[in-house]
Amino acid sequence: MTSMLPGWLRDGFVKLLRPIPRVLIRRGVHPNTITTLGFLFTVTAGVMYFLGHVRIGGGLVIIGGIFDILDGQVARGSAKNSVFGSFYDSTLDRISEILVFLGIFSLYGGSHPEFNSGRPQFTETWMVYVVALAMSGSLMVSYTRARAEALGLDCKVGLMQRAERVVLIGLSSWWFGGAYGGRVLTGVLIVMAILTNFTLFQRMVWVYRHTRPGPSVAAARPAVRLSSKRRISS
Repeated sequence: MTSMLPGWLRDGFVKLLRPIPRVLIRRGVHPNTITTLGFLFTVTAGVMYFLGHVRIGGGLVIIGGIFDILDGQVARGSAKNSVFGSFYDSTLDRISEILVFLGIFSLYGGSHPEFNSGRPQFTETWMVYVVALAMSGSLMVSYTRARAEALGLDCKVGLMQRAERVVLIGLSSWWFGGAYGGRVLTGVLIVMAILTNFTLFQRMVWVYRHTRPGPSVAAARPAVRLSSKRRISS
């Protein structure tokens, strides 16, 4: 299985957003501006997690993910794809992902009350190690794709890619917040810690199969860097 999110769901959501990039293109909005705005939303999400405002943080993660789709559509639709734009987008994605995980990390460092709630939430202090595993796994998933592209391979396989991470963290936080003692987000993070590192393994195996001597080398797909730029990078 190459992804947890079915293709029809991804494509359907992108189609729903299609009128927005058309407006942005007509107004001459640069894709790097959209990337920057998405980054600011996601950074703010990290701050909200740090302050214990889990629902707000989750909503901002989702908004940041939408901006991550829009900048790619605008870049392609306006023919403003660039090497720097791709680098800028990927770099800000990694920084924002780290900050979101650090914000979540802080939830388990002490007894954070959820926004408008006096009840302690996220009391499992051992979860700091799980969050660290999820963060490191997420970063390594992105790193393996970047390294594969440097080798001329377009490695997009894996169950827990960036789109899945955005959806799981964003929706579980926004919908449940700190309900049930924060167990929903805790469960999601445990799943992410396992599946991000499993995805890392999947990509290592995939690259091995497509670089070893034999027919599989010819079957490897070339990396398309600019045309695929600014999608929710994995």
